[in-house]
Amino acid sequence: MNHQAGFIAVIGRPNVGKSTLTNELIGQKLSITSHRPQTTRHRIHAIDTTDDYQMVFVDTPGMHMGNAKAINAYMNRAASSTINDVDIILWLVEVGKWTKEDARVLGHMRKAEVPVILCVNKIDKLKSNHEVLPFLKKIGEKYQPSALFPLSAFKKNDTNALRRLILKYLPEQENIFDADYITDRSEKFVVAEFIREKLMRHLEDELPYDLTVEIEQYELDGKMQRIAARILVEKNSQKNIVIGKKGEMLKLIGTEARQSLEDFLERKVFLKLWVKVSTGWSDDKRALLSLGYD
Repeated sequence: MNHQAGFIAVIGRPNVGKSTLTNELIGQKLSITSHRPQTTRHRIHAIDTTDDYQMVFVDTPGMHMGNAKAINAYMNRAASSTINDVDIILWLVEVGKWTKEDARVLGHMRKAEVPVILCVNKIDKLKSNHEVLPFLKKIGEKYQPSALFPLSAFKKNDTNALRRLILKYLPEQENIFDADYITDRSEKFVVAEFIREKLMRHLEDELPYDLTVEIEQYELDGKMQRIAARILVEKNSQKNIVIGKKGEMLKLIGTEARQSLEDFLERKVFLKLWVKVSTGWSDDKRALLSLGYD
């Protein structure tokens, strides 16, 4: 049997480019992205299938310092527990930057029992490729991975080369998921994430970390997808910010989210959003469970 298939964890500290790389590797927008740390909150399977292989990328929340709230503990658990459940690990670091959170990830990588490909991301920010060599040497003194791979997640030549490298370590077996799957998550889950992405991108300060999105209605009406979503925030003052002056912010977020959803679902979307205050939801284990943080 020459067919290959397996799980590949994408691991690293927050805001190092894990979700961007995952999207580029499967050739489709699935994981949400923003310039903010901790945008990804859940483990998401992103599936790339060809006649010869099936790569199941496991996009994970960024490992970060501290478990200030229940949601922080959940995200760290979601990332660290993935290490034991996969065939290969892609560990992302940012070229020229090493933080306490990277050191925390290193502690987990030393316990890994599967091949680890250390991906040094964002090399496009360097003026010349020679600048990457001192950083690679520094990393090599800390940890010896199965392979070391400098890249820019946005460059197809780099992601194609990374795919070829993954195939050197991917087990020979049949597909894990049906060939037409791009994720094992439901459409409703992806829809909620796309809406949250727009909130993360447009709202400033700490507010994005105190909100989540819950789908209340999801119905196909002929060729129209009707979606009603509730945005939960922690405080009344936050509700006012999300709605904005004369409702302008909520309208902007709704318009952009609808456009993204129409591209993803490939059908017309009617989207209704409203905002509700749910004090303490992000530090309440029962509330997190009911919102899908399982």
